[in-house]
Amino acid sequence: MAVSVQHVTKIFGSQRAVDEVSFTLQPGEIVGFLGPNGAGKSTTMKILTGYWSPSSGEASVNGVSVSAEPGQVKRLIGYLPEHNPLYLDLYVREYLALSGSFHGLRGRSLHLRIDEMINRCGLEREQNKKIESLSKGYRQRVGLAQALLHDPPVLILDEPTSGLDPNQILEIRKLIQDVSVNKTVLFSSHILQEVQALCERVLVINRGKLVADGNWRQLISQHASAPTVVVEFQQPVTLDISVPGIHSIEAITPSSFRIVPKAGVDLRADLFRWATDHQLTIVGLRVEENNLEDLFQQLTRAAL
Repeated sequence: MAVSVQHVTKIFGSQRAVDEVSFTLQPGEIVGFLGPNGAGKSTTMKILTGYWSPSSGEASVNGVSVSAEPGQVKRLIGYLPEHNPLYLDLYVREYLALSGSFHGLRGRSLHLRIDEMINRCGLEREQNKKIESLSKGYRQRVGLAQALLHDPPVLILDEPTSGLDPNQILEIRKLIQDVSVNKTVLFSSHILQEVQALCERVLVINRGKLVADGNWRQLISQHASAPTVVVEFQQPVTLDISVPGIHSIEAITPSSFRIVPKAGVDLRADLFRWATDHQLTIVGLRVEENNLEDLFQQLTRAAL
């Protein structure tokens, strides 16, 4: 396995920022790490990178213990923290050369690797500019180039698209997909559509505890509530909609309603029959399938 976290706990004073968290990541996986602010995502990532030591438990990367050999672990990981710590007064190539030297790259091999990362991360036009002159999107590209420079097998990306506009988010998402071939990637994000687009598996943490781990589609079917039905009638409805299997009903307008069925119940046929029996015409009916946002809310609320 590429990453192993076993019963890791991190305590700051009286606060358990991470509480008995365990998971493993296999080579080549792209895994989304989800949770509310303060849930323990960044703390877990900092433990994996050797930035902090766990209070108890054990973490390893490619079989190398984070606690025993943090220097070796840093060679195996490319890390982009939430607040990208760039040297703004350096030029892009100058910064990448400095970063590469920290990993022991020298001479021709360093220059060839910088050229490759500049090309791969779309920095050709910006390579001779000072970092302070770059947009947020291009600064994130520089951060990714730095994380990839030493060709690590594991990437840890903490909110890599934070603060970017929609176009920049799409660009960075595509870049992550392109550069993550043959690498294990753990990334956190509050943009749940991004997680759905990039990965199949998610880890959900809340108040320091891991509350879900698995394929997000399967987790939705296991945890989320029944899909909501939105029905619109041609005319205002003054009667109670009395159809078996309704869990709750909410009026959107006098002629449209949001209905939550009981688990496993399909209301559509019964709704059409009820409307016909009461001389009402349904002009619109749609099922709002659950998504990752519904799962996130369900899991984090349940764990409060």
